[in-house]
Amino acid sequence: MNSPPDSHRQIARSAGLTGVATLTSRLLGLARDQVLAALFGAGNEMDAFVVAFRVPNLVRDLFAEGAMSAAFVPTFTRQLTLQGRDEAWRLGNNLLNILLVTTAGLVIAGMWLARPIVVALAHDFAGVPGKLELTIALTRIMLPFLTMAAVAAAIMGMLNSLHHYFVPSLAPAMFNIATIACAFLLVPLMPLAGWPRITAIAMAALAGGALQIVVQWPPLVREGFHYRPVLDWRDRTVREVLTLMGPGTIGLAAAQVNLFVNTLLATSQGTGAVSWLGYAFRLMYLPIGLFGVSIGTAVLPAVSRHAAVEDVDRIRATVTHGMALMIVLSVPATLGLMALADPVVGVLFERGRFTAADTAATATAVRFYAIGLIGYASVRIVSPVFYAIRRNSIPVLISVASIVLNVVLTVILVRVMGFGGLALGTSLAALANAALSILVLQRKLKGIDNRHLVSTFWRTCTAAALMALAARGIARAMMAAAPGPSLLMQLLRLFASIGGAVTVLTIAARVLRIREFDDVRIMMVRRLGVHTSASI
Repeated sequence: MNSPPDSHRQIARSAGLTGVATLTSRLLGLARDQVLAALFGAGNEMDAFVVAFRVPNLVRDLFAEGAMSAAFVPTFTRQLTLQGRDEAWRLGNNLLNILLVTTAGLVIAGMWLARPIVVALAHDFAGVPGKLELTIALTRIMLPFLTMAAVAAAIMGMLNSLHHYFVPSLAPAMFNIATIACAFLLVPLMPLAGWPRITAIAMAALAGGALQIVVQWPPLVREGFHYRPVLDWRDRTVREVLTLMGPGTIGLAAAQVNLFVNTLLATSQGTGAVSWLGYAFRLMYLPIGLFGVSIGTAVLPAVSRHAAVEDVDRIRATVTHGMALMIVLSVPATLGLMALADPVVGVLFERGRFTAADTAATATAVRFYAIGLIGYASVRIVSPVFYAIRRNSIPVLISVASIVLNVVLTVILVRVMGFGGLALGTSLAALANAALSILVLQRKLKGIDNRHLVSTFWRTCTAAALMALAARGIARAMMAAAPGPSLLMQLLRLFASIGGAVTVLTIAARVLRIREFDDVRIMMVRRLGVHTSASI
């Protein structure tokens, strides 16, 4: 396919910057989960926190990585491209104020209705003394995070449209830093005040939400933004964003709504099930954040600019290149997680109150969630494109179908397989969502380079399968040669397995001539500051 090399270079560069920042945030997220696992394990307090945070966090995920980007970035980019910065800033101010007003109203209503909301979500918690009441209290504390998430997402959208990717992608790290800090500083103090220890983590959520806004504000001001108390609901561009956000929320909601359904069904699976699924999904979400969200964040502004001038050829080229990059990153991540789920979970979490039984259960959920990784990542790239090309109803219909499929599958599979069936059902629904989205998008664009994508997929699958076999073989050999339960021995075995697997993957990708693998390698080398004469 004829595709502008500059466009490919820009996408790779933007995805690389986003990926580095996201990697930092996700690694801090893993550190946060390690701290929480050690302090609270998979017990009643952690179950209560996971359910309580699910509502505001659902909004955060939809706004920060979903509907806000899909609706706001194309409109803001079009204003920048066709009308100039003054009109774009006016749109940004207006939307910020509307979000402040509407989300504040939702927060107040949520606090008032916290009890019936939590009872509807986790009525089985009533069977454990104090668990339901704790969940309600934590929900009320964390609901203001909803407003902070909406504002932070709007700022992120403006910065992405202005080619700022690093700081917006790094902003979520502030949430993780706040959680870790409060875990060490406030958790020991909570019993002295007569509060449950987990209350400190709920307070940390609010501190993290505020810091996400604070860290993004300076680069936005440097671009020329000045806050104005503008509130005009009749503004045409604001109506366009709000009109898109309704379908956008539904169109990109499948993964998060399906996770919400999983949490709801997991409350009936006994103490620990909610936490196991939560730890597993966040671990699986690391590659989604690095690959799907990072590439999608880079692709959307590029597609929006091409759509503004109706350049369909460059839209096709941009989507094809983004999908190819996603394939060479997501497929190895999928098989790698499935091959090494137990040692990875053990090294990361098995200490303090997180037991070997928790490790085995969480690893089971990781393997089932990993099956759908390529589906999650694909939707993060493909769904926003529909909004950029103004085909708003398509992702809505596909998302609704995916949610219905997920409910059917999880209700059936949880009865057969327990909590693991929830993760498997969600993964199968994600794959179906992605397959249908890609099929419809290529029809709307009158074709993308399917031959290249299919070839890249099968060659990557071959290389990744060899990698997974190597990982399993090395892990077993290392267990025989260097047994022992100590953390040092676990780390030694895991690093040897990963190192050998990456070596096999690199050799196989070179032999199979997977072009995008070289693109990714060069991109990573450049991010590390190593000069190379190769061109992406």
